[in-house]
Amino acid sequence: MNTLNSEAFVLFGQHILWSDMVGNLFGLAALALGWRRSIWTWPVQFLAGLILFGAFFGHLTGSAGKQAVVMVVALYGWWQWQRGKEQGEDGHIAVRFATWRERAVMAAAAAAGTVAVALLFKAYPTLSWDPWPDAYIFVGTVVAMYAQARGMVEFWFAWLLVDLVGVPLNFANGYAFSGFVYVIYGALVLWGMRDWWLRSRQAARPTLEGAPA
Repeated sequence: MNTLNSEAFVLFGQHILWSDMVGNLFGLAALALGWRRSIWTWPVQFLAGLILFGAFFGHLTGSAGKQAVVMVVALYGWWQWQRGKEQGEDGHIAVRFATWRERAVMAAAAAAGTVAVALLFKAYPTLSWDPWPDAYIFVGTVVAMYAQARGMVEFWFAWLLVDLVGVPLNFANGYAFSGFVYVIYGALVLWGMRDWWLRSRQAARPTLEGAPA
């Protein structure tokens, strides 16, 4: 693990760590696979979480804890997509917009979770150097992955909101490659959002009886 946490190179004055680079490249691949609705998004996400857990463990315990939760949610997502892949006509998970009730529950969970985690980080300062934004990213990531596991288009909106805080926080923490990758995440999120949005509308469109398939 010492090798993974060593410096790979310097980019624009930022020191890039091997663990930060490799873990986030896997995370980027996982997001691209999620856009394609490939079930392999989940094992790749799990591997990214495992590598980043090793990168953060020992000095950024809160960030390491986030990666542990990410790995658990990745296992849940794999299970959900295995169960739901038959729902899509092409053998992949069917996507949809969340109901208003689901949106309200996720928003409430995100707000309450952020407050709870931030208070935990403040009570134990060694867990995070900046409790509120770290808690926001922690909880936002979990909510986004949960929405992805359920095939909700809102997954992409949640990732955009995480990116808005994740980019500056990663640069400030010294994880420059994470910051660069989050910028690329933003572009992928916009493309993925468009794709899932169109697919959800297509799936919701009623088929007229006697119309050609």
